[in-house]
Amino acid sequence: MRARLSALIDAILRISEDLDLDVVLQEVVDGARSLTVASYGAITTLDDEGDVQDFLISGFTPQQREELFSYPRGRALFGYLSGLGQPLRTRDFVSHVDAVGFPRFPLRIGAFMGAQIRVRDRHLGTIYIGQQEAGREFTRDDEETLEMLANQAAMAITNARRYREEQLAKADLKALIDTSPVGVMVFDAQTRQLVALNHEANRIFDIPPEHAHDPTRVLRQLTYRRMDGSEVPADDLGVRRSARTGESVRAEELIIERADGGRVTVLVNATPIRSEDGEITSLVATVQDLTPLEELERLRAEFLGMVSHELRGPLALIKGSAATAQGASFGLDPAETRQLFRIIEEQADHMRDLINNLLDLSRIEAGTLSVVPEPTDISAVIEQAKNAFVSSGHQVSVEIDLIGDLPRVVADRQRLVQVLYNLLSNASKYSRTWSTVSVSASRQDRHVAVSVTDEGIGIAPERLHRLFSKFSSTDSAAEDQHQNGYGLGLAICKGIVEAHGGRIWAESNGPGCGTRFTFTVPTVDEAAARAAVRSDELRADAPEASPGLERILVVDDDPQMLRYIRKALLEGGYMPILSGDPSEVPHLLETEDPHLIVLDLVLPGTDGFELMVQLSGSLDVPVVFVTGRGDDRHLVRAFDMGAADYIVKPFSPTELLTRVGAALRRRAQARHVEPYRLGDLTVDHVGHKVIVAGRPAKLTPTEFRLLSELCANAGRTLTYDELLRRVWGDGASGDPQRIRTFVKDLRQKLGDDVKNPKYVFTVPGVGYRAGASTAG
Repeated sequence: MRARLSALIDAILRISEDLDLDVVLQEVVDGARSLTVASYGAITTLDDEGDVQDFLISGFTPQQREELFSYPRGRALFGYLSGLGQPLRTRDFVSHVDAVGFPRFPLRIGAFMGAQIRVRDRHLGTIYIGQQEAGREFTRDDEETLEMLANQAAMAITNARRYREEQLAKADLKALIDTSPVGVMVFDAQTRQLVALNHEANRIFDIPPEHAHDPTRVLRQLTYRRMDGSEVPADDLGVRRSARTGESVRAEELIIERADGGRVTVLVNATPIRSEDGEITSLVATVQDLTPLEELERLRAEFLGMVSHELRGPLALIKGSAATAQGASFGLDPAETRQLFRIIEEQADHMRDLINNLLDLSRIEAGTLSVVPEPTDISAVIEQAKNAFVSSGHQVSVEIDLIGDLPRVVADRQRLVQVLYNLLSNASKYSRTWSTVSVSASRQDRHVAVSVTDEGIGIAPERLHRLFSKFSSTDSAAEDQHQNGYGLGLAICKGIVEAHGGRIWAESNGPGCGTRFTFTVPTVDEAAARAAVRSDELRADAPEASPGLERILVVDDDPQMLRYIRKALLEGGYMPILSGDPSEVPHLLETEDPHLIVLDLVLPGTDGFELMVQLSGSLDVPVVFVTGRGDDRHLVRAFDMGAADYIVKPFSPTELLTRVGAALRRRAQARHVEPYRLGDLTVDHVGHKVIVAGRPAKLTPTEFRLLSELCANAGRTLTYDELLRRVWGDGASGDPQRIRTFVKDLRQKLGDDVKNPKYVFTVPGVGYRAGASTAG
């Protein structure tokens, strides 16, 4: 007994001297084996919901480990062992688990013992030990020793978990502060010393590495000025005022002058931190560098000036030409009249192009740029852009070099012509008269790369990354002899190319060495190009929708209408499935299982009525027709065929969402779904509402779907795989952690205590169930 107690004390000391959870768990299982002279050892810990969180084994050979982890019912077995609620000691483990319904356990383990790790009434986990077959049996003394070790392990595991959570919280906070775009500094309120700062604050104040140990010294050597140029005394700085008065400082603008002459304008906020007795212990200051905002304001002012200049120039010529034609005291020569009208027409076109560019840029920034991708011959696009460029009177020579047999691309032809025209105009603008501009194209994997190369003034490498920014220019000294332009063309090119799923970049060896602009466009497989717009192409730029949302199949051969409906459905909380090809509908019905179909009446090769007749045998979802035909004859025919609704174009997103929602509610009501009621909880499956204690609970669509599935099967346990398949779709499996996260959030919103649940119950190692409903 003395030797056993001494060994137990040593084991307890070992598991208590470290705060690393992995080390603690290893010491516990190794200590359990050592104290009981066991061949095998294992330990499982549980999370707040009773599911296995950590699992560690000891004493197994690599082959035995592989056999253990490949046992198909391993999770359920450990769930059974951890849920016993009392110690287990048996002489033959394999026979025991076979008797309770777990046959064919792969390892021949003889004597076995398990003890729960508990803190008060909370079950933290279980320790397991076992002997090889035909080994000795465990005694009552062994059981008592294991229980005493488990009691001590509970506190060590609790402390290690708290330490890990604290370290993770500190690491998360430090990472958040260090990656913040705003400078953060912490001062000691008594000494006024800077005790901590993040990377952005270090950059703003330019603290050298040799002063990293004492940054306060650097701060005191700086000069601080107000926006009017007057110097701010040290005692009037916001941080010191805050420490002195205890009041927060908000939005104080300062100019910081460094010792090297550098200046930076900042916005300072300071907040005192108080102890429990109200004493100011520290101050937290945030410092925001306003230089990017000042640069943006400068560019905006320059842009407005450039646009004003660009508009005033043609307006002056138009007004002057019109005044000349109107105010001539004698008849003008017909040639002079034609010249005046030619000037008016050219300058009006110039103004139109400027306005169109401004509109395109605003659409790009708003994400509404119109791009209609279709199978396109890139060589024809290049030829069209070249012809438009040459006919506009630019004085450069254009050479075209197409490498190999180029595949067709998925692109909006006119938009690509616009990109090439802008790049050719840009090359001409910064090139010598009658120099050569080359256009080449070649295949790169699944893209076609198109390059425009000039022999112009070139660009410094450090400025290349700014070329495609709004209001940008080459900003080269050599450009003084050229018109600077208004900095929109390249930004528009970038927006158009990226809307196609490609990218654009520039290359130059420096001033005087010319520039090459290259953009890529994705290719299209000839055999797959059955429609102008495919569903996957349309979804390329759409935000990803949760698979837990109600799925709406939209069939329309108009790509603009598809985009319009898709945007409305996404904003309304639905998951759109898009198709421009009516022949895809049977396959989509089978694979996507939509809740509703939005069907255009006029389709290529057929119409909505014919398609509905073809699918009548398999169609069990409501159909909403969308059409430009508003006559009563089509309206009556649609409803006679069983359509859920009939919407006439044009329509607003609100009208579409209202009609779709009404159709879905009617479908749910037709299925006679009764509300689920249990205690203070009511789940309205039809109205998608959850009421707890008389108040609505705000659930996400996925949370509602999860709760609805549990309540629809109240009293029955749904396994992890069942819930994943029902809520997240057929492709989701094998990831129970996703369900645990959602159940945890769901319980918080329902006010359901995980230790004493009323609504959602955990079945360890299996899944979840809802309590039996009192409805009806």
